[in-house]
Amino acid sequence: MNTLIFVYNADSGIKNLAIDIAHKLFSPKTYACNLCALTFNTFSENTIWKDFRNRTNLNIAFLHTDEFKTKHPNHTFEYPIILSKNNSTLDVFLSKDEINALSTVEELILNIESKSCDMMR
Repeated sequence: MNTLIFVYNADSGIKNLAIDIAHKLFSPKTYACNLCALTFNTFSENTIWKDFRNRTNLNIAFLHTDEFKTKHPNHTFEYPIILSKNNSTLDVFLSKDEINALSTVEELILNIESKSCDMMR
């Protein structure tokens, strides 16, 4: 079965988290990760997203950019991105441009559900 890998356009760690929170608070329009903005509020996970994540049957994993690059050093993408992993193959599920075109978490969920249904056919 495929796994969806969500790669945020942010590095991991407490320092980076503090910088991200400050950026969201003081300059949200210039925040570089729309995937983060859709799935997280300033201080916590978006409730609608969390509910979706808890009820979905999809295999999902979440990585920050630095974590993804460590696990997959031979792959280069523009972030944020959602990838579909089948065995050792990574395919683009939702591209940076597709994610950046979304304005609500509901749109993100609809896209994921629609594309995952197509993937299973």
